[in-house]
Amino acid sequence: MTTVATTCPYCGVGCGVQARVAPGADVEIKGDADHPANLGRLCSKGSALAETIWMEDRLLSPRIGGADAGWDEALQLVADRLADTIAEHGPDSVAFYVSGQLLTEDYYIANKLMKGFIGSGNIDTNSRLCMASSVAGHKRAFGTDTVPGLYTDLEEADLVVLVGSNLAWCHPVLYQRLAAAKAARPELKVVTIDPRRTATADLADMHLGLAPGTDVALFNGLLEHLHVSAEVDSDYVANHVTGFDAALEAACSDDPCVTGLSLEELDAFYSLWAGTQKVVTVYSQGVNQSSTGTDKVNAILNCHLATGRIGKPGMGPFSVTGQPNAMGGREVGGLANMLACHLDIENAAHRDAVRTFWDAPHLTETPGLKAVDMFRAVADGRIKAIWIAHTNPVVSMPEADAVKAALEACDFVVVSDITAATDTARLADVLLPATAWGEKDGTVTNSERCISRQRAFLPVPDGPRPDWQIMAQVARRMGFARAFDYATPVEIFREHAALSGVAGQFGKDFDISAMSGITDSEYDTLKPTRWPVTAIRTGGRFFGDGQYFTPNGKARMLPLLNHLPAAMPDDDYPFVLNTGRVRDHWHTMTRTAKSPRLSAHLAEPFVELHPDDAAALDLKPADLARVTSPDGGAILRVRVTDTVQKGQIFAPMHWTGETASAGRIDALVAAVTDPISGQPESKAAVAQVARFEARAFAFALSAEEPSTDAPYWAKARARGGWRMELAWEEPPTDWISAARAIFNLPDTAEPVTMSDPRRGLQRLAFIDGDRLVAALFVAPEPVALSRQFLVGQLQGEADLTLLSGQPGADRPDPGAIVCSCFEIGANTIRRAIAEQGLVTVDAIGEALRAGTNCGSCRPEIRTLIDAAGTPKLAAE
Repeated sequence: MTTVATTCPYCGVGCGVQARVAPGADVEIKGDADHPANLGRLCSKGSALAETIWMEDRLLSPRIGGADAGWDEALQLVADRLADTIAEHGPDSVAFYVSGQLLTEDYYIANKLMKGFIGSGNIDTNSRLCMASSVAGHKRAFGTDTVPGLYTDLEEADLVVLVGSNLAWCHPVLYQRLAAAKAARPELKVVTIDPRRTATADLADMHLGLAPGTDVALFNGLLEHLHVSAEVDSDYVANHVTGFDAALEAACSDDPCVTGLSLEELDAFYSLWAGTQKVVTVYSQGVNQSSTGTDKVNAILNCHLATGRIGKPGMGPFSVTGQPNAMGGREVGGLANMLACHLDIENAAHRDAVRTFWDAPHLTETPGLKAVDMFRAVADGRIKAIWIAHTNPVVSMPEADAVKAALEACDFVVVSDITAATDTARLADVLLPATAWGEKDGTVTNSERCISRQRAFLPVPDGPRPDWQIMAQVARRMGFARAFDYATPVEIFREHAALSGVAGQFGKDFDISAMSGITDSEYDTLKPTRWPVTAIRTGGRFFGDGQYFTPNGKARMLPLLNHLPAAMPDDDYPFVLNTGRVRDHWHTMTRTAKSPRLSAHLAEPFVELHPDDAAALDLKPADLARVTSPDGGAILRVRVTDTVQKGQIFAPMHWTGETASAGRIDALVAAVTDPISGQPESKAAVAQVARFEARAFAFALSAEEPSTDAPYWAKARARGGWRMELAWEEPPTDWISAARAIFNLPDTAEPVTMSDPRRGLQRLAFIDGDRLVAALFVAPEPVALSRQFLVGQLQGEADLTLLSGQPGADRPDPGAIVCSCFEIGANTIRRAIAEQGLVTVDAIGEALRAGTNCGSCRPEIRTLIDAAGTPKLAAE
């Protein structure tokens, strides 16, 4: 076998992976023990990467108007249409919307083409939805977009505060590192701050369930407490900080009671933070995705600056990004309001330097449109041509229905991707097939500024091309041949590194100029390296010396006041809708949905409601609810849980028009943005909830992909085929005919039926030879069955006892999957607890392996132990 060291394509942790490729291209994935981000650990998604690289829906040739075309024709069409649009309507009539899935070299070419040679700032990225508020907060406080600390700070701290960060599900390997540090050193305290009690709170010594949108008030209260308790580092403030007095005055005029937390909770948190020198505050989307996200970031930074707790081991603010190369995109200027290498579009000297370096006479002089405004400009016709690369805005953008309508009406839409089967790709005039994760060659940068190599370990199939090459070929056809004459990604990297040296001369933080002479072989063997990389410095923390990147070298504290979300609940829309991620899926599931085991944990879109709200709405677990906002609607499975507060609901953002009939949750989110960062408020939409009045529900299995026009459906991969949930307001009258249509069955598939008209039950199995090809289980209420048992029947010979919906006594029902890594179900864990008297999560792991790989399921295992009434050991 051949082993290739590369980097995981999921979150911003940036884990190293070892891809072992056997003859015939069978792939095994394991964690890279030598990579500093994960030290060999992987989460459930990373562990399942080998299940997601197959070719079934792969886009292999360009398409124009839905028909296959040659590369020359497609590239020339894109170049001509962009050039003609620019000639007729000006450079701001075109736009690029790109992605943190791009490698840094891809990002660099896209940014150089748009800002340097087309002459517009209209390039933005889906990172705008992820960490733009953090970028803006960093720039306001530090003078540039600098992440001060390192992952090891989580292990060296005495207090880790997680704000709006479900680390256990969204950055599982960092959660594992924190959990291991706490196990080794129990005096390390963890606080979670989140309106929801997420899986991460399982690790916490304190959970603060604050009201949505009140983070500024919480940290303003902390700043006041630090002053009153004499924990402000006066010498540090005097020598290294400006704006302290104004920030403190504003903080003292704010009211932390708007958080909804008790005075006892506030005092306990403030005393713990103030009394702990080595404190790290980790924040993520719960802070960033807000109409006041930048102020939330700066409220956190204010507290660290006031105490000098920054840039030293075990202390500092830490923004963890969602995208695998969100940091790389920031480095090359992938955001509409940035130039490459953290230089500023508004700064004439910076523009002149980049213009000279690129020899780019048309370099933009103004920022472009940020994501939300970009798609509004597409809608109103100001932008007439848009190129979208490796992202799915018809699902992920707020007011997603309006984004879909804008692209449908746009004059010219280009999409670069690895598949045509996305909501966005289906709207493209030109589709360009790009290389996939296992075929890509370049670099990415993670949340702690670590540059890692992404190396190809699979051959590129006939057709797809690297993104940097596609963009460079279009640029050459537009007349910019000399500036885009690259043969390999290392040539781009060298240029990027050299340009960072120019930024370094302006005193900017991002400087990897010592790598500008990297040889091809050095690039091939490059080890993970934290920037900066200069002649005098490599890696390390920033700001421990009190030196910042502002004109006077001092950090800036800002006066801030809490402002509640733009929309507040009322009689028509009484709920606050919070959106987010689930443990085993990623963004819009174009990758994770290929893995049956990743789909087994949560197989359909859902909404979480508090028990009191569910009772008031007469909704029970597994009912269907219609969730509606002023901007859109969805139909979601009901989950009743006290992890959400009364008046609040939570729904994940992963499901698309490809995987569910009405699960595009961002269609409900208003396009309200932070006025500084442009980041949308995805955590505080308003909504109403009502029962979806279905008269028939069904669970289906199929060897081939099913399709239906039922008003509710959600489908997912299963071992040997597919699983599907369905519901109808007006059910079919002929279930055999309906099933044949759903499953597109051949005439040779014979039905076996079982019905109970009195109870309204219909069960059908279709056998072709000795093989089960489809089954449908219908009931007037949500169907209660052993789904994991039934899914297993798609493999092997048909067993008609499956129509009972339950396994026989000799075949235990595993129950709903809890541990995706080893496919261990809840019933299996319950039986082990009862029969073996297991009382700890570690004991479950020893007996079943559950929770011993990525660890993300450990909170759920502990919940099962608690539900069994088994006392936990003190060490737990």
